[in-house]
Amino acid sequence: MQLGLIYYQAKTKDVALTRLARWYDQVDKSGFLSFGTIARTIQTHYLNIINFFDRGSTNAASESFNAKIKAFRSQFRGVRDKAFFLFRLTRLYA
Repeated sequence: MQLGLIYYQAKTKDVALTRLARWYDQVDKSGFLSFGTIARTIQTHYLNIINFFDRGSTNAASESFNAKIKAFRSQFRGVRDKAFFLFRLTRLYA
């Protein structure tokens, strides 16, 4: 819950970075092994995570579009003619 609150409450990149560091310290001191993996992942990618505060946008739109492409491709059980497939995608989703 505290990790999610960072995104709702912090308005600047510096504040978010400070709160993320505090969260990481709390997780480290708690001793919960299940949070250790998450904390290490966040520690490895914290610069990319904090970039959210530059524009306030995520990659959710592109992930949704990728899911639509996968669903469209699975309807036809694969792609034989790549050019025609791309043509159909542009007509349906552009």
